[in-house]
Amino acid sequence: MTWSFATARVPATFAAAIDEQANIEHAAGDGQTLCGLDLARMEIYRHLFGGRSTPNCPDCAAAVAAAPTEPSYQERLHDRVLAAEPSRLRDDLLAALRGGAELRLGINGPAAGITRHYAQLDRLAEGRETLAAALSTATRVIINEVVDGGGDFVVVQADGAPPVLGRRSA
Repeated sequence: MTWSFATARVPATFAAAIDEQANIEHAAGDGQTLCGLDLARMEIYRHLFGGRSTPNCPDCAAAVAAAPTEPSYQERLHDRVLAAEPSRLRDDLLAALRGGAELRLGINGPAAGITRHYAQLDRLAEGRETLAAALSTATRVIINEVVDGGGDFVVVQADGAPPVLGRRSA
């Protein structure tokens, strides 16, 4: 099967909500479980529904199975990169994402820490100044690294700003 955004869609995920009295795990929705119970009587957990040994609510399990799929991380990043300044670098990155390029890194956090531990600005062949400026003026950022045969792409996006792009040489 050829890779595409359509074939790479992922199952929807839901937080786990445990009814401690009945010892049943439910899938948390918007204000209630997917089977219709009020979340106020549940304990919400950081793991996803279906990921523990607690018995699962069969109605929630059916609703999760029937939930529409969601875009892959490549597709979500592609949609964010569309807002970057038009350039050959942006076009190359969009093409790589459309082809299913691997995402090696995808984290968010304080810009200073991201710069210190992940940006590796000294390894950039393209976009070093633009990325350095974005990292030095932002408080929090998202950084992504996309693996591609023509060089690895780096995408940095500050809250509310368009992404800025760089590329490490191959």
